[in-house]
Amino acid sequence: MATGRNDPERRDRIIGAALDLIAESGVAGTSHRKVAARAGVPLGSMTYHFASREELLREAFSRFAQGISKVFEEYLDSATTPAEARKAVADLVHRLSDASRRELVLTHELYTLAARQPAYRQLTRAWMQRSRTSLERHFDPATARQLDALIEGLSIHRALDTEPHTRKLTLEAVRRLTS
Repeated sequence: MATGRNDPERRDRIIGAALDLIAESGVAGTSHRKVAARAGVPLGSMTYHFASREELLREAFSRFAQGISKVFEEYLDSATTPAEARKAVADLVHRLSDASRRELVLTHELYTLAARQPAYRQLTRAWMQRSRTSLERHFDPATARQLDALIEGLSIHRALDTEPHTRKLTLEAVRRLTS
């Protein structure tokens, strides 16, 4: 691991450490000191890269949202027919709901911040717009908006339910919405 000025990955390590800590301890349990220790960087370098804890949190959640948006794009870009697009949406629901506990917790931590703070609401709106843009490659804007909400809702229910619904039910919900 490089140190000092010759450490081009330091900023990325800090962001990764922040996301790991948020997933483990929540936003409330994430501090500059803990992130520095997790990232293996001097505490003083934290303010060089991020002027405040809020700046670090916004950057970390922005990176997380961009990563999930890329997952949307990967699934939906491969579809070439309406049937393939519906299947891609169902596959996406199951991918998101079967994701790691880390992704689930980070998603919910971001939603909680967005419910309380306008800066995070802007971040989630941008995330939703990227998702809808991916969906609009296959569906009209109103349907894309509804599908985006369906994906979120079904993913959350599957992830948290003790008896998650089946792929057959997911496909039926997508078919009903897109018919």
